[in-house]
Amino acid sequence: MPEQLIGTVVHYFKGPSVAVVRLTEGELAVGDRVRFHGHTTDFTEQVASMEVNHQKVERAKAGDEVAIQIVDRARPHDQVLKVTGPPVEPAAGSELGDSLNGPAL
Repeated sequence: MPEQLIGTVVHYFKGPSVAVVRLTEGELAVGDRVRFHGHTTDFTEQVASMEVNHQKVERAKAGDEVAIQIVDRARPHDQVLKVTGPPVEPAAGSELGDSLNGPAL
C-alpha cells in the first residue's frame, strides 16, 4: 500500500491515548488511514477525530499540530504516514482460508 510521510509524533498522552502530530507536508482529514512507524511502533488506523488548538477539525494542513486519538501507543519522533492506496485484501488460500472452497483437506 502506497504511503506518504506527512509528519512526526511530538507528544503522546497515555491516559486519553492521544498522539500530537506535527504535520510537515500534505493534508490530513478525518477518515484518512495513517500508519505510525518507529523503532518499536508499527500500526495503522483510521482517523476518527482530531483537534487543532483544542478545537475539533475535519482537516489539517502542513504546519499544524494535530491531536489524534489512537488505539495503540505512539512515541515521540515516530513517523506518521498517510496510507494513500486501498487496504490490502488477504490472498486466496491465506490463513483466513478461501470461504468458497471450504476447508483445505
